[in-house]
Amino acid sequence: MSSVTCKKLDLWKQYSHTKSSEIREKLILEYSPLVKYVAGRLSIYFGNNVEYEDLLSYGIFGLIDAIDKFDLSKGVKFETYASLRIRGAIIDSIRQLDWVPRTLRQKSKEIEKMYAQLENERGHHPEDSEVAAKLGMSMQEFHKVMHQINLAHLLSLDEVLSQNYETNASFMGEDKFISPDRYTEFNETKQILASAIDKLSEKEKMVITLYYFEELTLKEISAMMKVSESRISQLHSKAVTKLRIKLKNNKEILYD
Repeated sequence: MSSVTCKKLDLWKQYSHTKSSEIREKLILEYSPLVKYVAGRLSIYFGNNVEYEDLLSYGIFGLIDAIDKFDLSKGVKFETYASLRIRGAIIDSIRQLDWVPRTLRQKSKEIEKMYAQLENERGHHPEDSEVAAKLGMSMQEFHKVMHQINLAHLLSLDEVLSQNYETNASFMGEDKFISPDRYTEFNETKQILASAIDKLSEKEKMVITLYYFEELTLKEISAMMKVSESRISQLHSKAVTKLRIKLKNNKEILYD
């Protein structure tokens, strides 16, 4: 066991017995790089809309919440548990800001509706050019709007994946009881999501896999796939839109 691990374990043992505010502060400092990591992954999308320092502030509240609720005796890795709490705190704070314009929300609904309509009519997922033509948009305008929608929807798939992961983790690491029905619903959602991902194009599937499962940044994915970051962002937007449509059509519980 490394000295760093020993140090953290010792702090956890002290905190679990004393609940000392001083030890709590030391734990916050020890795990603050985790907040920077999660905030950094999310900050790529927001640009000037949300300051990176604000994301860090929101994430710190999530870290504190994780430290307060973590049970060392359950044997769950704290970094995994805390990442979910940090991400959740940032998600909640961004939602409260409500920075997405109403016109963009409307445009997003129109595009999703057109994708679903054309897919139902033709039996396969339509090309971007088909959707743009139906909406009377140039491809340049379409890609610009899709990038904006990407900012608005970046948390949608991330949240679904996190909810599923947290549901499984809760059986191991939290006292809160999850009903069998709810657990079944989450597992069904995972199956629908897996099936929908499998039907994405190879490039879209790669972006989703590398970003959400391998946890690479868009910059790292861009270098790996040898295309621009804007192209990676476009692929992400298209993939998330397709997955949202599939989830919405198959599992209305996500949109209650």
